Amino acid sequence: MAHKTDLKEFDELPNAAAVDVRTVAGLCQCNVATVWERSKRGALPAPRKIGGSTRWNVGELRAVLLGGGAA
Repeated sequence: MAHKTDLKEFDELPNAAAVDVRTVAGLCQCNVATVWERSKRGALPAPRKIGGSTRWNVGELRAVLLGGGAA
């Protein structure tokens, strides 16, 4: 699960920022495996590879989470 500071600072991040799977799991209050499953079925945005890391776009997550999507 993401650290509490990661979640606390999420609101301050610009829409162009990217976050890791643990942060997404914390936002959705689920485990990491559930984040991957939800992304696979389209309930969460697809992650992007940035360098050797997989990240989710903050703006896309906000649109789903604030828009009442099935996150």
